[in-house]
Formats: sequence, C-alpha cells, structure tokens
Amino acid sequence: QVQLVESGGGLVQAGDSLRLSCAASGSISSINTMGWYRQAPGKQRELVADISSSGRIQYVDSVKGRFTISRDNAKNAVYLQMNSLKPEDTAVYYCNARISRYYYDPRRSDYWGQGTQVTVSS
Repeated sequence: QVQLVESGGGLVQAGDSLRLSCAASGSISSINTMGWYRQAPGKQRELVADISSSGRIQYVDSVKGRFTISRDNAKNAVYLQMNSLKPEDTAVYYCNARISRYYYDPRRSDYWGQGTQVTVSS
C-alpha cells in the first residue's frame, strides 16, 4: 500500500501563515510529481502548486508570490508554505503524488492524502 499523510492545516486570520506537510510511505519505487490541490465547498478541485522530480514548479495564479512549494526527496515529502493568507484560500487541501510502485513496472498512478482543512477568517 501507498499512503500520503498531510498535516499543518488550521484556523487562522487573514494575513497569517501556515505550513502544510505531506509524506508518502509504503511500497514506492519512484515519485514523479508531487503537489497540492484544494477544494472549497461547492467548487471544483483545483491545482494549487506542484513540483516535478527535476524541480520544475507551477502555481495557480491566485497564489503566486504568496505560496512556496518545496520537496524533500529523501523523505518522500512535499511542503507548502502559505503566507499572506486570504479568506479565498479557505478549502480542504489535498496532497497528491504520482508514483511508480515497482522498478520493473513503469506505470504511474496518482495517490491522494485525506485532506487537511485550512480556514482563513477576515
């Protein structure tokens, strides 16, 4: 089994900061892209940020300049530093990883964490 566990969510005021963490464990051969998605009530899930195995990063426009994604390959972990939080950032944040489980099998599958709630009050 592969498991992704998130932590770091909470209730904060506008302008505050949070740092989300996610670690993958289990039967893993390699991890390609790791990232963070979020979903607010009544809205579709959207990509917040992701980072490839080579370090290529992308952000959704609404968080550019405020959020920073980073990765620790030795720990199979990904982090999201969120600064200058806004009420519009309120959502459940999900960790995502595209993983190959076996060295002899190049197929990759997406795995998801349970989600961590981020609530930003005005």
